[in-house]
Amino acid sequence: MATYSKKASRKVETVMREKKRGKLKSGSGKKVTSRKQAIAIALSEARKSGAKVPKKKTASKKTGRKKTARKKSS
Repeated sequence: MATYSKKASRKVETVMREKKRGKLKSGSGKKVTSRKQAIAIALSEARKSGAKVPKKKTASKKTGRKKTARKKSS
C-alpha cells in the first residue's frame, strides 16, 4: 500500500472535519458532500504544500491499432 506522510494525514483529518461541519467548499464554491471528493481535495492541498503523497492515478493509454471494418472481396 502507498505511504502518506504525517502532514498529509493531518491535512485529511482537518478537511474531513470541515466537511462534517459543512464548511468545505469545492473549487467552484459549492458545498462538498462526497467523502471521496473531500479526501481528494485534502490530498491535493497536501501535495501543494509539499507533503509526501503518492502520484495521482491516471487513465491508462490504449495502445494498438484502430480496428476498421474490412470489405470482403468475393
